[in-house]
Amino acid sequence: MPTTNTARIMSTTAPRADLVDDSPLSGAGEQAWIEVIQKMDEVYNDLLQYEVALEEKNAALEESHQFIESVLASMSDILIVCDRYGSIEEVNHSLCHFAGKTAEELAKTPVFSLFADAGEQAKARELFARYAREGVHDCEFFLRAGDGSTVPVSMNCTPRVSQTGKLMGIVVTGRPVGELRKAYSALRQAHEDLKRTQSQLLHAEKMVSLGRLVAGVAHELNNPISFVLGNVLSLKRYATRLESYLGAVHASDAADDAALQALRRELRIDRILGDMPHLIDGMIEGAERTRDIVDALKRFSAADKMTPERVSLNEVVERSLRWVVQSASSKFAVDVDLPANLTCTGSSGQLQQVVMNLIQNACDASASQPEPRLKISGERQPGQVLLTFVDNGPGIAAEHLGRLFEPFFTTKPVGQGTGLGLSISYGIVERHRGRLSAANAPGGGAEFILALPLESS
Repeated sequence: MPTTNTARIMSTTAPRADLVDDSPLSGAGEQAWIEVIQKMDEVYNDLLQYEVALEEKNAALEESHQFIESVLASMSDILIVCDRYGSIEEVNHSLCHFAGKTAEELAKTPVFSLFADAGEQAKARELFARYAREGVHDCEFFLRAGDGSTVPVSMNCTPRVSQTGKLMGIVVTGRPVGELRKAYSALRQAHEDLKRTQSQLLHAEKMVSLGRLVAGVAHELNNPISFVLGNVLSLKRYATRLESYLGAVHASDAADDAALQALRRELRIDRILGDMPHLIDGMIEGAERTRDIVDALKRFSAADKMTPERVSLNEVVERSLRWVVQSASSKFAVDVDLPANLTCTGSSGQLQQVVMNLIQNACDASASQPEPRLKISGERQPGQVLLTFVDNGPGIAAEHLGRLFEPFFTTKPVGQGTGLGLSISYGIVERHRGRLSAANAPGGGAEFILALPLESS
């Protein structure tokens, strides 16, 4: 390109033949002009290259600026850039939306004017001045929102320094914690709902257990009621005889003493008087058994509030067996080997539910055996008592051992198990600071071990 321009300039500036100066100075001047023109072309090319590079840098700067603006616009946290005197220089869209003002309206205004009242402003001035070099982290202030409300905001303050280390200002970021508190409140409510649902499932499982045990309870109640009614009928007949005898005694005189004695023998008054104490004792015993059974039923079906009390595990096992075995197959045999006065602290109703569930599961698991059997043994250990339940069923499959206590997991056929019994039992035992574990017994069958802390003295 320089050669072409030079040729063009030379062609346009070539002197006419009649004006050509043949002196040596004329040739030197022309060469100087050529060199000047070449230098101009070089400078022009450099200028073009500088302009292209500048345009590329301007485009990159514009792209970077747009990127930063898009990031700031998408921030949900508020952002404030201040100078060293606390005047606002830049803000993001979140602060404009929060304060209800435009960026132009907020520019050059004191950052402390955003705070709710004079007390909050003084607190912010003190903290920002004291920790301007180190920064302020997660400090809660109350800011005045655009609608006039007071909103708690968790704020951070970071110093902005120059290349020489001079403090140029501060960058303030903040996040309204009202939404966070709402989220915590919602989480708390969800936790309460979950606890309530768990309680409902616990109560539902109790009702399922009660439904399976209705036959046993009815049978248990039928016996005492039957002999109470039988004894009452006998007393009614005896009362009729006594009434006749006493009427005759009052109507007779001493002369009829022989006839009175004969009537006494005929009505067997002496035998009646001898049977009366036994009849009354039987009625009392039957009434007490009925009362105990009904009381236990009420305790079991009521929503238990886990009031700590002294619990006799011997009585818990006895009641659970009486309820479950009555509705089980007549072949189901249970061997009990418990030391006397085996006690712990907890809820009698809840522990009875656990024991009943373990006995019922053993009954179901061993039902396929020719002679279904369950052995319940107990022992005291340092700081705890152990109840062991071993059946002679097929045992627990290896892949099921780790899932036995999961909610809704069951190995029973559809419609015969809810999958909640062991899960709820596990939770009850944990609340009693105990442990419920399952394994396969060395001699075959499933083995469940219930460990509970000893009764507090």
